[in-house]
Amino acid sequence: MGAHGTAGELVRFSIAIPAELLAAFDAQIARSGGACNRSEAIRDLIRASLVQDELRTPNAEVIGSLTMIYDHHTGDLTRKLDAIQHDYTHEIVSTMHVHLDHHNCLEILALKGRGERVYELADRLLGLRGVKHGELTCAATEESLER
Repeated sequence: MGAHGTAGELVRFSIAIPAELLAAFDAQIARSGGACNRSEAIRDLIRASLVQDELRTPNAEVIGSLTMIYDHHTGDLTRKLDAIQHDYTHEIVSTMHVHLDHHNCLEILALKGRGERVYELADRLLGLRGVKHGELTCAATEESLER
């Protein structure tokens, strides 16, 4: 059986994951007490990801931040990050760059603009090889600030 099934039918699939990451995930599951096993925890993560994607508002003006941690020694990652950011100068209000250690950098971008452009920027940056962690948080829209 493939990865596609009928509605309500459970489908089994396998993934490859580093042992340390799986151990940390299992410990998180045990601490949370909300999900009773790995399968339910992964289903919860997938549902949350789908809901977050549905909340994207392509035509609304959004305000938010993009946080990234990356290894600047990965290929030409720094050049790619800069090139992409230069394509979104209207959406990037400000940036902060912090050298965490010899390899890792933290970069925070303050963003404002049409949702479609802001989400596109985040997807392009977070999809680059060498970006270890990243998160886009849209804290407000212009409409919500007027209330």
